Amino acid sequence: MRDFPSCFGENGVQVADSSSSTSKTAQNLVTCVYQSTLHGRSCLINVTWSKNLMGQGLSVGVDDLTNQCLCKVDIKPWLFSKRKGCKSLEADKSKVDIFWDLSLAKFGSGPEPLEGFYLAVVFDREMVLLLGNLTKEAYKKTNLAPIPCNGAFIAKREHIFGKKVYCTKAQFFDNGQIHDVLIECDTIGLREPCLVIRIDSKTVMQVKRLRWKFRGNQTILVDGLPVEVFWDVHNWLFGALGNAVFMFQTCLSAEKSWVSNTSSDSTVMPWSCSETFRDSQLQGLGFSLILYAWKNE
Repeated sequence: MRDFPSCFGENGVQVADSSSSTSKTAQNLVTCVYQSTLHGRSCLINVTWSKNLMGQGLSVGVDDLTNQCLCKVDIKPWLFSKRKGCKSLEADKSKVDIFWDLSLAKFGSGPEPLEGFYLAVVFDREMVLLLGNLTKEAYKKTNLAPIPCNGAFIAKREHIFGKKVYCTKAQFFDNGQIHDVLIECDTIGLREPCLVIRIDSKTVMQVKRLRWKFRGNQTILVDGLPVEVFWDVHNWLFGALGNAVFMFQTCLSAEKSWVSNTSSDSTVMPWSCSETFRDSQLQGLGFSLILYAWKNE
């Protein structure tokens, strides 16, 4: 299943589909998508953080809303090098400069840095995306005035791992609270497995008779606002290799995409993350969080 309109296609960072048996090491990556403006038209900046036995890695790609790649740069995994630097390239007749400094970055269990870093994307001497808490250092390195960037965080794709409990953190709305998201599903030896989703330890969704409802969608409330949750746990329940998929979409209109993409074949993913994501972003319908949940052996 292809998802998230990005530059990471056949020649870039690959994301396994639901039938893949790719190992945990290869799957340890997080992709964040930001919407910005290039020459007066919208573009998407895809930032992928990865982690494997060789160390941390980073990829930055820019594409337009038609899924056409404008430029991409890969910063290979490192152990003792490439923790800081810059690269220049061209996109849509504009100069693109990418600056990063992760020499003091602190990481948690995942590949995404928590603090002590910056990543800056500059179009024609204009800062369009700045990540990290070392903002002063970033503006000094780029020699730009500290003015607000126009990059908006609109989507995140993450791989999570567990045996029956899967956890992550998410911020569903601009300036909203960062929430603990917990997905619990015990499928081993149970005749009637149940799916439970908790936000900040509070149960917001429970799906019983999961063998009959292994795919579906339901609306929950986060920060007092509606969030549509889609799930597909077919691979967990019926012995197929691969992962379950969950999508949190801050818009009820995502249900239309679900219905229109429903398939009668129970072995095929009934909805396309890429179509749902692209449609929702073109309509300005909010934030998307896609989680690939992999069972540890």
